[in-house]
Amino acid sequence: MGPVEVVDHGLLLPLRPGKQVALLSVLLCAAGAPVSADRLLDALWNGRPPRTATENLRGYVHQLRRALGDAGRIVRRAAGYALVVHPLELDAARFEATADRGRVALSAGDPESAARLWRQALDLWRGTPFEDVDVGVVREEAARLEERRQAVLDARIEADLALGRHHDLIAELTTLVARYPLRERLREHLVLALYRAGRQGEALAVGRDGRRLLAEELGLEPGPGLRRLEQAVLAGDPALDLPVTAPVAVEDVGHPAPRQLPAHTPHFVGRTAELDRLTGLLDAGRDGPGPTAVISAINGTAGIGKTSLAVHWARRVADRFRGGQLYVNLRGFDPSGLPVDPGEALAGFLDALGVSPERVPATTEGRSALYRGLVADREVLVLLDNAHDVEQVLPLLPGSGGSFTVITSRNALVGLTTRHGARPLTLDVLDRGEAETLLVSHLGRDRLDAEPEAVRDLIGYCARLPLALAIVAARATARPAFPLRVLVEELRDERRRLDALDAGDPTTNVRAVFSWSHRQVGEQAARLFVLLGLHPGVDIGVPAVADLAGVSRERASVLLTELTRAHLLDEHAPGRLTFHDLLRAYAADRAEELPEDQRRQAVRRLFDHYVHTADRVDRVLASGHEPVALVEPDPAVRPEQPVDQAAAWSWYETEHPVLLAVIDRAAETGFEHHAWQLYHLLWTCFERRGRWQEWEEAGRTALLAASDAGDRDGQGRVHHARGWACALLARYEDAHSHLRRALGVYEQLGDPVQQARVRYAVAWTLEHQDRVPEALRHAEQALEVFRAHDHPEGVARSLNMAGWLSAKGGDHERALDHCGRALDIYLDLGDQRGAAHTWDSLAFAYHHLGRHSEAIDCYSKAIGLYRDLRDKFYEAGTLARLGDTHHAAGDQETARALWRQALAMFDDLHHPEAEQVRANLTATNPSWSDATW
Repeated sequence: MGPVEVVDHGLLLPLRPGKQVALLSVLLCAAGAPVSADRLLDALWNGRPPRTATENLRGYVHQLRRALGDAGRIVRRAAGYALVVHPLELDAARFEATADRGRVALSAGDPESAARLWRQALDLWRGTPFEDVDVGVVREEAARLEERRQAVLDARIEADLALGRHHDLIAELTTLVARYPLRERLREHLVLALYRAGRQGEALAVGRDGRRLLAEELGLEPGPGLRRLEQAVLAGDPALDLPVTAPVAVEDVGHPAPRQLPAHTPHFVGRTAELDRLTGLLDAGRDGPGPTAVISAINGTAGIGKTSLAVHWARRVADRFRGGQLYVNLRGFDPSGLPVDPGEALAGFLDALGVSPERVPATTEGRSALYRGLVADREVLVLLDNAHDVEQVLPLLPGSGGSFTVITSRNALVGLTTRHGARPLTLDVLDRGEAETLLVSHLGRDRLDAEPEAVRDLIGYCARLPLALAIVAARATARPAFPLRVLVEELRDERRRLDALDAGDPTTNVRAVFSWSHRQVGEQAARLFVLLGLHPGVDIGVPAVADLAGVSRERASVLLTELTRAHLLDEHAPGRLTFHDLLRAYAADRAEELPEDQRRQAVRRLFDHYVHTADRVDRVLASGHEPVALVEPDPAVRPEQPVDQAAAWSWYETEHPVLLAVIDRAAETGFEHHAWQLYHLLWTCFERRGRWQEWEEAGRTALLAASDAGDRDGQGRVHHARGWACALLARYEDAHSHLRRALGVYEQLGDPVQQARVRYAVAWTLEHQDRVPEALRHAEQALEVFRAHDHPEGVARSLNMAGWLSAKGGDHERALDHCGRALDIYLDLGDQRGAAHTWDSLAFAYHHLGRHSEAIDCYSKAIGLYRDLRDKFYEAGTLARLGDTHHAAGDQETARALWRQALAMFDDLHHPEAEQVRANLTATNPSWSDATW
């Protein structure tokens, strides 16, 4: 909606004017649908292509791919060339989507929201659509877009008039009428605005000017609308006055609204004034002149009840936020490590809002921009808990719209008040009545009435601090037979009381009260609690606990039960234990008291557990990687053994955040071999789950660890893995850089098999850059090495790759030969996944030879294997290609049925391949839509 521009993470990509921009424009007009080569030739040369046009077109496509920085952006399909683009990436698509939402709002009786949405849609315009592109089909699309803009502008003005904004509209409408003097609808709006502003004479003059212009320029009389309006103005018709309407709220549409708020905080008491203040801020933001993003920063000392207040209020008003509620604990004062990175928090928000992992931008800035765009038109409640400072919070703030952000922090966050208009809310201690009510909610009125003096002393010693009161009450609840006077006596010791109640420091604030519980448990449970302070993750499973402590899993379960009953641990999911932040700080502090050799032995056992369990998971998933000479585990370590692939995937998904933390901690604490080996062993998990950005980022730590250890094999493997990750992220130059380094390492080490594996990755990367001849050369070099070293799995992989590349290059008979031999090897090895891939390659070759029945048979075999492997992604891709074959064979009904199956699976995976399948369904049945099946 202006000159053709491509922006990547805020940077304008250089495009060559002329044919390159024209080609991009034609593909953009198709909105992701394939455009045949003949249509492109006709468009680019205005119906008179030269003899070299076909060859030139290939060159322009190649140049455009390079300019876009992503060869996968332009794909060659049977029906022609297609631009792979997500709707949110096109300003025209965002314009249409926002305008449609405005129409929905208006139909629901909400002109306020409609006007706002239409204004946002119009703000996307930067000038004349496709400026300087003189191509017939593009000119037609530009004209259509301009008409749509005029229609949305007209609708927005009508909504503003209905909202009584006639005074504000007069200047804008005067300019528009001068620019488009023959557009009668604009003139009608100006007449009505002037009339409602009490300027009846000027309104009539504008009507007369329009009548004169139409007569002089076109020899026409005004249309019935303008004529009726003139008569109504002359008569002072009351129907022209502003109608009184009550806007009706409209629910947002799209991805299901997130509901991330924690559960209600039990035993919440008091805070009436603060709750009213928050509700008042919400009401003021909703009742103001326009939608505003309100920020409230709740601050106060540790233990004052900031989170309890924020969660309690948020749950009270949650129904008022139809766009959903987002929550994150930013761990701003977590002593076990750094606060949560804003980029990590944004990734969680984007996931909750329906963005698939491969679509999450790599930078914090990119994630923040996408997040703000997604919530701009929603009424969303955002709760940012336990923030460290202003810089941590800023990327997480919604930019506009009717959102409400609540931030809790031990810091005052003055910068948010001065720079972003945040409303500060500072919490004080409870009054005496509220403090007593809090104790009653825990202990019951009878117990307090039996010892009124002890109650008075407890409240005094706890300084009416909610956390201290809650801790004392919990301790008394755990010892129902003990009189409250016992707790009073423990608190009477000033040194211990200060440890417990010093809210200025998160460690000393809880030390005494945690020591009560810690001393109550048995010796082995107490030791286990301290050892858990060495664990770097957010939670831990029973098998890892057992290896950390060097005990059996059965004994670990008994000890963990003892700790959870003492409220030193929380079993937040079956078999998964976690700390409260302050408890984690206490455990970490106590762990520092252990002798250095005991700490290192425990940490070594923990890292051994994760490395050797990851090795077993990798074997079950049949990754096919060359074995790594792993660090020898401590004799006490008993790694987990998944019984099947489902169990292996379950372990990985559960432990995923912990594994990333373990890689970091191992690298930091001198266990470099554990760090890079764990990273390498998670290759298959990162790759198949689409967590490519995390894979690449974690590789930086792993590479530093391998380098610090002087482990050349480790450096080669990490470069190899990072090369794959970059290739999957379409960062092809970065991929080649890492793969070249991996080749260099293995040349120095004299390891030709690993060199061949890297060459396979190079071939894959080159193929996705449409550099098929180069890719084929690397695949054949890898094949030669694998044959020379009698490596059947490598031979099969390379044969299949060479076959696939041959088919891509048009040599389908050679493809059949190579893939057939690969399949024989895979069947001998019992490698189901390799066989599935090869059946798929064979089918691709048969399809392009026109041997559709054989292609269908091969695709069906691949699908059966993928289903056995529960590999939904590859099953979906093969279903889509099987649909293509049935379509080519003339069986449209079966093709559409297969495409629908593939689409459902891709949608479930949030994978962009869904758009091509959706395009196939639409192309073969224009009346089809997602809602029709």
